[in-house]
Amino acid sequence: MAQPHNRTCAVIGGGPAGLMAADILVNANLAVTVYERMPSVARRLLMAGRGGLNLTHSEPLPQVLSRYGAADPRLIGAVKAFPPDRLRAFAARLGQPTFVGTSGRVFPQAMKASPLLRAWLRRLEVAGVTFALRHRWTGWREDGALEFATPDGITSVTPDATVLALGGASWPRLGADGGWTRILSRERIPVVPLRPSNCGVRTEWSDRFRERFEGRPLKTIALSFGGQRVRGEAVITRDGLEGGAVYALSAALRAGIERDGVAAISVDLLPNLKAEDVLRRLSTPRGRQSLSNMLRKTLALPPVSIALAQEAAKGRLGSLEPGALAGFLKAVPVMLTGLASIDRAISSAGGLAFEAIDDAFMLKAKPGVFAAGEMLDWEAPTGGYLLQACFATGAAAGEGVVRYLAAARAAATA
Repeated sequence: MAQPHNRTCAVIGGGPAGLMAADILVNANLAVTVYERMPSVARRLLMAGRGGLNLTHSEPLPQVLSRYGAADPRLIGAVKAFPPDRLRAFAARLGQPTFVGTSGRVFPQAMKASPLLRAWLRRLEVAGVTFALRHRWTGWREDGALEFATPDGITSVTPDATVLALGGASWPRLGADGGWTRILSRERIPVVPLRPSNCGVRTEWSDRFRERFEGRPLKTIALSFGGQRVRGEAVITRDGLEGGAVYALSAALRAGIERDGVAAISVDLLPNLKAEDVLRRLSTPRGRQSLSNMLRKTLALPPVSIALAQEAAKGRLGSLEPGALAGFLKAVPVMLTGLASIDRAISSAGGLAFEAIDDAFMLKAKPGVFAAGEMLDWEAPTGGYLLQACFATGAAAGEGVVRYLAAARAAATA
């Protein structure tokens, strides 16, 4: 049963970070309202759940932390304080136990987001959390109040503390559109420009290749760029490539394209074979077979892989000697000209600069205002690491609010 409250908190953003902050706050006996600009909360979480809802990863914590690259120590500290085991225990308390898949990724046993979200929202509502939907935050008024645009007009509130959990800018139709960056910039709060992360890449396919192979998967390949090598799959898109192997390299590719204007990746079409093994198979006389048939029969290459090699060789694949051909198939060059747009990306990089917040995730320029989730300047690969950090920073911001209000109360009664 909900308990009486005497301090009010506004959580702006109803995604995983915002809901986790609300959970922490209401369980500290604070009055919490979650403001969400969409007609319902956690739409992106539900979208992620269509593929099984990869909550986190089961690998040892040091390896999990390494996935955040050169992230700010405060992000690392938040994940240490709210690690994968704690997230799995939280899901279990919601009646949604998890399991570890063959890849080490962690999923709810229900393999979708909706049961977990329904249980979580029931828990929050029973505890007394209020949800204000279709409330789009427009900034602060001169008196410091939070202002919202609603279907019934403009409204404002003055909570004792606020958590901003406004997300990045990927998949804006699901709620997060990055519009908050303009609000913070007006307040002279440092924001790193939002950029696509875990996204597809663009290249200039020939019309023939595009028409025949758009949507076809490249299975069992390895992509290399800048000293990194990733095994996995990719999909041919109308203007480039997407898929897990591409996403894993997206941060490095983005940096390379920003630096040089283009980036050349290398595609190993036969990662399970050494170059000498490929050469030995190619040295067999092909007789009257076409090159495509010979590659298909001797190397088990599918038509899309053969076509990619022919596309990259620009009509000269058949003129290569066996040694050169073996090397080419192990390192097919693809020149990239850009990244897919941020609205098609799985996540975004950039956001509220860590220099703008203190160790409690409170904005230095706005005492009593905290921030969490993807709106902070960090990025991570897919595999559960994105949601893990969103939950963790939501918990960190919520706990920061609890300490802040406790200190304020102590100061007022001293």
